[in-house]
Amino acid sequence: MKRLRMIPLALGLIAGALGGCANVQPWEHAAFVDYKMNPSRDPIKTASDEHVYFSREATTGGQGVGGAGCGCN
Repeated sequence: MKRLRMIPLALGLIAGALGGCANVQPWEHAAFVDYKMNPSRDPIKTASDEHVYFSREATTGGQGVGGAGCGCN
């Protein structure tokens, strides 16, 4: 009886997990390089966020691709 109750739950979880997967067509790629998609487009907010991060974590950098924040670039 318990297994019969678990089947709809498992199917629902699988459907929910796969619902976020989408195929992006080549002509839709331009939306990802739009200026609005850039998380650091506001330099004041970026500087403020980095200041708060530095104050809490006592480290700086590591937001970009080139570094890990430890100075071992």
